[in-house]
Amino acid sequence: MSQAVGNTALAYARVWHHVDASDRILGKLAERIALVLMGKHKPIYDPSVDCGDYVIVTNSRQVKVTGRKAEQLLFRKHSMYAGGLKETPYKDMVVKNPDEIIRRAVSGMLPKNKLRERRLERLKIFPAHRMGILGANIMRSWDDGTLPADFDPSIPTTSETLKMLKEQKEKTS
Repeated sequence: MSQAVGNTALAYARVWHHVDASDRILGKLAERIALVLMGKHKPIYDPSVDCGDYVIVTNSRQVKVTGRKAEQLLFRKHSMYAGGLKETPYKDMVVKNPDEIIRRAVSGMLPKNKLRERRLERLKIFPAHRMGILGANIMRSWDDGTLPADFDPSIPTTSETLKMLKEQKEKTS
């Protein structure tokens, strides 16, 4: 019986994923993030259980949209007073609050139930490549989906540091 409990505990363990959003399409990125937040990539997935992982998104300022969405997309919010509708174009939102673009896209792709807010709390978004102390938690990077051979969890790993390490290895070779 203890073996089953141990396997279950490992299956429900939350992993931290890192996503570099630079030059990624907003909808496809949001869909993949929503699947990880829900836990659909795990074999123990159940819609009524919150078994998803943490996701850290960097470079949210550099996310791309297709077609003419950059000119046409509007973000709306209402104060619930008469005439209280505020509309913010996509171009202004990229400058003022780029993390809200990805957060709203992911929120729209999550199921509309009681687990939605709890899942969104596990989404951490940063406008640049710096993520602070949260970078030490990262176990998987979505650049290639694997861990580097010399992985050290105490050192924050970003796409910038991975590029730098790759260039250093090429110079020494």
